[in-house]
Amino acid sequence: MSDPDPVDELVSGAAQDAGGWLGALPVAQVATSADGTIVRWNRAAEGLLGYSPQQVIGRHIAELLHPGADRSLGRSLWEAAAGGRGVMGTVTAWHRDGHPVEVEIWASPVPDRHDDASAILLFAAEAHAARRIRGSSAVWDGLFARSPVGIAVLDTQLRFLRVNRALERMNGMSESAHVGRRLSQLLPEVNAEDMEGAMRQVLDSGEPVLDRRRIGRTPAEPDHDRVWSCSYVRVEDPGGRPIGVIASLLDITDQQRAHTEAEAGRRRLALLSEASIRIGSSLELERTAQELADLAVPRLADAVTVDVLDTLARGDEPGMGLDGGVALRRLGKAPLTGSAVTDALAPLGRTLVFPGAAPYTQALANRRPFLLAGLDEKAIAPAARHTNRPAQLLRIGVHSFMMAPLFARDLVLGVATFYRTRPTGPFSSDDVTLASELAARAALSIDNARLYHREHDTALTLQRSMLPQHITPPPGIEVAHRYLPASDVNEVGGDWYDVLDLPDGKAALLIGDVMGHGIRAAAVMGRLSASVRALARLDLEPEELLHQLEAALDDLAEPMLATFLYAVIDVATGRCRMTRAGHPPPAIVGPDGTVHLVDLPPGTPLGVGDTRFTTTETTLEPGSLLVLYTDGLIEARDSDIDQRLGELTHVLGQPHLSLTGLCDSLLTYLVPGSADDDIALLIARFTGGRTHQHLGVERQPT
Repeated sequence: MSDPDPVDELVSGAAQDAGGWLGALPVAQVATSADGTIVRWNRAAEGLLGYSPQQVIGRHIAELLHPGADRSLGRSLWEAAAGGRGVMGTVTAWHRDGHPVEVEIWASPVPDRHDDASAILLFAAEAHAARRIRGSSAVWDGLFARSPVGIAVLDTQLRFLRVNRALERMNGMSESAHVGRRLSQLLPEVNAEDMEGAMRQVLDSGEPVLDRRRIGRTPAEPDHDRVWSCSYVRVEDPGGRPIGVIASLLDITDQQRAHTEAEAGRRRLALLSEASIRIGSSLELERTAQELADLAVPRLADAVTVDVLDTLARGDEPGMGLDGGVALRRLGKAPLTGSAVTDALAPLGRTLVFPGAAPYTQALANRRPFLLAGLDEKAIAPAARHTNRPAQLLRIGVHSFMMAPLFARDLVLGVATFYRTRPTGPFSSDDVTLASELAARAALSIDNARLYHREHDTALTLQRSMLPQHITPPPGIEVAHRYLPASDVNEVGGDWYDVLDLPDGKAALLIGDVMGHGIRAAAVMGRLSASVRALARLDLEPEELLHQLEAALDDLAEPMLATFLYAVIDVATGRCRMTRAGHPPPAIVGPDGTVHLVDLPPGTPLGVGDTRFTTTETTLEPGSLLVLYTDGLIEARDSDIDQRLGELTHVLGQPHLSLTGLCDSLLTYLVPGSADDDIALLIARFTGGRTHQHLGVERQPT
């Protein structure tokens, strides 16, 4: 075997030393003897200057220089190389076709095997292309070395060929640890399979993949997850064939965390905004508690229970002390079905009793939320002394747990409990804050309901106490009456009615409605009722009595309005004188069953001032009915008032055996559901002291 040619060895070594950019050029390789005779000429040299090896081997290298160019530079380069130094420069050569070619030459001495002199090895390339490639390579090398972006070059088997320092820092591994290995071998826990799939897609299609997220932990930071934005571009040879992939990685953990926190903040704000609409839409304890539970599932928790103090659920005052324990009634739970957690918890309506040392009681007493971010045997030990429920929850997959007390206006009202089972991570401090906000809104609504019901009950008691308890009409008049308070979602108003026995065989029938609701309206109603009883005994004209009532309203510290209708009947003659102040018109049912509304000037409500009231006179025939009512009977949200008055006259025209039956029929037909407003109804039959047929087959007094 012959010894290796030093020229071949030098060619190989020089090509390696020249770097990656030299490999991108068609480089001519020329070797000369010590005296400058060309002894080697490769195909790249033929392509550069047009001469075949047979045409130049044996000629002197100087013959290839352009005759019109300055040959001093070429001569000095040659002399420097012959003196044993490697040199580089640009000269003008002579192309076989007769035109000059500017070439860049790298010359280096090499021992000649035939003598002691040194041969010369030259690398040559077209100068413009060399400068362009060398410049771009310098830019690439600078970018690769100094870029804060992680950069890697991988082959078609997705094995690392080269990584920069930034990527070494990101992955916590040196370049040598990367080279020859794949990402799935180095960092399998950073969704490496997905990343390699994206790189294969780039190799197959040639289309770059941008902003593919790599998530996980690396040896650089093994205790925290990081997020990187990865982009992949295919590298091709001059023929367009894929030879590898360039990957760039940018650490976006902080930006992703900020984005995630901003998104979470927006979701929290949206949930709180929805809570302000949905929670407390009624003044019912059960509904408010269920609204809180429904709203929190599944956006905050996988299961929620809401428990209210048992005393509060019974309608009593909540009380202050919790030292001896607490009794809670479950009024809210979500989801109601299909959840192993809620199936294991006490049903709605169940009263739960907790001793003073239990965590539930302590959370209420401290008025602070209680969090078990990670539920395990150790965490549930304090509660396990009182109940086996925590251990049961642990077995069915609850891994995080928190409680938020319901308190408002310095009163403890109950507690909301939140459970998490899905693998979305434990409850965080932000979740506790959100749960406390939701609990605070629900607690305020619950306390508003408590205060409302207390005031409602007080107003209703006051109003009922001021209504006539036993009406004894004078001879010749029969009466029936009803009072129907508004439903619980509406406040008690100031409706009232009365029947008074007046001098000279007369009777007064009256009905009124103080505008407004609550205790104040009921109190004003009582004041007007007492005033009417006193004024009626003075036998005032109806319009004068209304003026006196208006003066009584003017004496109030705060203005109030009231509608009022006053009718005086002479029992002997049936003469009836009526006046009204903004009140709905009365109806008269004749002995033959015909019905009409009395054409009576409406007037304006009492309290408006400077109003003239008009008295209208009519005669009631024996057996006639006079029907007085407040606006709650005929007003409805979705119906026109004329339509409702038509329905009233329709019911009045039907046969009825008794006045009480007629009252019931009116309420049943016109108010089939809960009343939106208080209703007062007073029906009087004028008999004149004799028996009559009326309102149907039998028309005799009942």
